[in-house]
Amino acid sequence: MKKTIELKGVDLQTLLGVADEHVRLLNESFSNDILVRGNEIKLDGQKNDVEMVHEIVHEMIQTLSRKGTLTKKDVLKLIKVIRSENGHTEDVPKEVIHYGKKGAIVPRTVGQKEYVKMVNGNDIVFSIGPAGTGKTFIAVAFAVAALENHDIDRIILCRPAVEAGESLGFLPGDLKEKVDPYLTPLYDALNEMMPSNKLKPLLNKNIIEIIPLAYMRGRTLNNAFLILDEAQNSTMMQMKMFLTRLGVNSKAVITGDITQIDLPKRSDSGLIDVLRVLKGVDGIGFAQLNESDVVRHRLVRDIIKAYDKANGG
Repeated sequence: MKKTIELKGVDLQTLLGVADEHVRLLNESFSNDILVRGNEIKLDGQKNDVEMVHEIVHEMIQTLSRKGTLTKKDVLKLIKVIRSENGHTEDVPKEVIHYGKKGAIVPRTVGQKEYVKMVNGNDIVFSIGPAGTGKTFIAVAFAVAALENHDIDRIILCRPAVEAGESLGFLPGDLKEKVDPYLTPLYDALNEMMPSNKLKPLLNKNIIEIIPLAYMRGRTLNNAFLILDEAQNSTMMQMKMFLTRLGVNSKAVITGDITQIDLPKRSDSGLIDVLRVLKGVDGIGFAQLNESDVVRHRLVRDIIKAYDKANGG
């Protein structure tokens, strides 16, 4: 049996060990051939051994993502645990976007699978749907995976700082303190992806930037992954400004919920306008999520349905 494991969003040196020490441990413990080529591990051997090694590598990635480190002791323990299960293996997810602190991040609904397909196949993707459908979470997972795979050099995450009931001018403190409340969901998503000892240096060096949308003006970003969150609250001019920041070897994901517009007029929304202007442009994908794609608490789906019904949706 042959199998190829693609290593996405993983620190290869730590995963494989110094001078591929962890790979040698696997080779010594199982009869199959294990070959590392770039970002792939190729397995060839008896079906049972191949499946166990696949599961061990999956668990090694999970451990590394959760702890930020992976030792020889960790690998030996995983080998012992998996072998003691007498060849019983769990299903290892196939469509892994990234391995976060809590495990593999994979699309969990039909809509999310289409969303992932769109991001894999386009340079600009619009993801539109209600709260809880994983729009932002999946976008951040793609960005972090691209950074850790060295496909890009930096991540830019931004949101419009629209007054949704309170003005920035009334918030205390310096500018960072004033805008951070608007950007908290982006910090939350990043904290799910990376251990703090890896995340903080990236934020401090501006390899990962979390900024208000207005701060994108005048920039051209090469080798970057751009995310515009809550895009329904961007104006038409802001949307055009954001989209034209895209430089060489860059990707952008724009997320939003057109039922939650905080602008004075619904017609001012750049997200609604872009659906008309850019539909059908090659290289731009649109992923439409709905209440069936909600992956939060089971009541969130019912809440969305109730509001839609009350508002004649």
